[in-house]
Amino acid sequence: MKEMFKNKIFRKQQLKYMVLNLISFTVIFTIFGLIIFSQVQHTLFTKTDEELLMIKERMVNDTPNDTRIPPPNDKGSRQNERPKNPRIMVIKWNENDKIVNQDEIGTLFYDDYLEEYKLDKTNLNNITNTDVNNLYPFRYLLFEDANDNDEVAYIQLMINIDAEQNILNNFSKLLILCSSIFILLSISASYFLSKKMMKPIIHSWNKQAEFVENASHELRTPLTIIQNKLELMLTTPHEKIANKFENIALSLSETRRLSKLTTDLLTLARADSAETQLEKKNLHVDSFVQSVCTPYIEIAESQDKHFWLKLNCDMMMNADETRFHQLLVILLDNALKYTGEHDSIGVKTYEQDHKVVLEISDTGIGIKDENIPYIFDRFYREDKARTRESGGIGLGLSIAQWIVSAHGGSIKVSPNETAGTTFKIKLPM
Repeated sequence: MKEMFKNKIFRKQQLKYMVLNLISFTVIFTIFGLIIFSQVQHTLFTKTDEELLMIKERMVNDTPNDTRIPPPNDKGSRQNERPKNPRIMVIKWNENDKIVNQDEIGTLFYDDYLEEYKLDKTNLNNITNTDVNNLYPFRYLLFEDANDNDEVAYIQLMINIDAEQNILNNFSKLLILCSSIFILLSISASYFLSKKMMKPIIHSWNKQAEFVENASHELRTPLTIIQNKLELMLTTPHEKIANKFENIALSLSETRRLSKLTTDLLTLARADSAETQLEKKNLHVDSFVQSVCTPYIEIAESQDKHFWLKLNCDMMMNADETRFHQLLVILLDNALKYTGEHDSIGVKTYEQDHKVVLEISDTGIGIKDENIPYIFDRFYREDKARTRESGGIGLGLSIAQWIVSAHGGSIKVSPNETAGTTFKIKLPM
């Protein structure tokens, strides 16, 4: 039931992402298509509009007694001017909205197309589209005649745009077809992208569920032990403390373990939410490492272990002192936990590629090759029985990785040739 509910939520979220992606693609393709169409339309009609405006300028600047457009071979000032486009037709209207130059237009053309054509004065001095007999598209420019000595009141320049209109119609059909194909392809792309977008969400969901489950288990164990021991002591209220020393000591041990667990959980929770801010300052690398390692040298000697230092990084680095100390403690604690008598633990520092390099190695039980990719996962324990006995909860290396990442560095682990493990950390100066 829980798995079905989870899958239902994932499918719903994926569908939401898919719809959003599809809408985005559709809007982009639509805007792109409209821009292309408007640019093609503008390009097609720019030439015709220039022709209409040029003819209008010539006619307006004509002498009152000559409103004709002379051919290009006429002598005079028009000799070098470009001739009128043969597609342009000049129609002259009187005050009664009647055509007065039927002979110039041609009787046959007038009878077939212009006899029922009505003059529209609403778009005076503006280039406009019209259909003659609702069949043939024209583009025209209507303006008032400047000559007051004739019966002409308005002059209309018309140019047939059949070719341009056919190009636009074919282009619009092609554009619609391509847009439809693109939208169909965007459905597939939206589905693919939604699946890609869901992968990190599903991964985070699973990691969070695993984290909560593991944290609940880790919290439940010490609480159960403490509860059982306290209830056991309540059954014998008159017993002396000395007789219950073992129960009290175990309860205190589990309380300390519980306190450490909650502290580690809080650290990781703040790290995930980016609430924890580093307070960096300049630290002398070798001096700081030396001071942190000093108590561990004594602990190692008491356990018949060899602890060696090889510090060759006599320089300053910018780091959070508290977190850097915590990082070293985590790695040194692990080294002590997983080494036995006569094993060795070593700390080495040096500079490489303008970075501070810190290596902590040991000759202990080591880590299996197949488990190395998982050691930084939260609550991961290679040997659960052993780590529980030694107090480990599988969060230390996760915190160490976060501290290194927060400083902009890297941490890697590798098995030694003989035995044990080496942690190699690179930090910026």
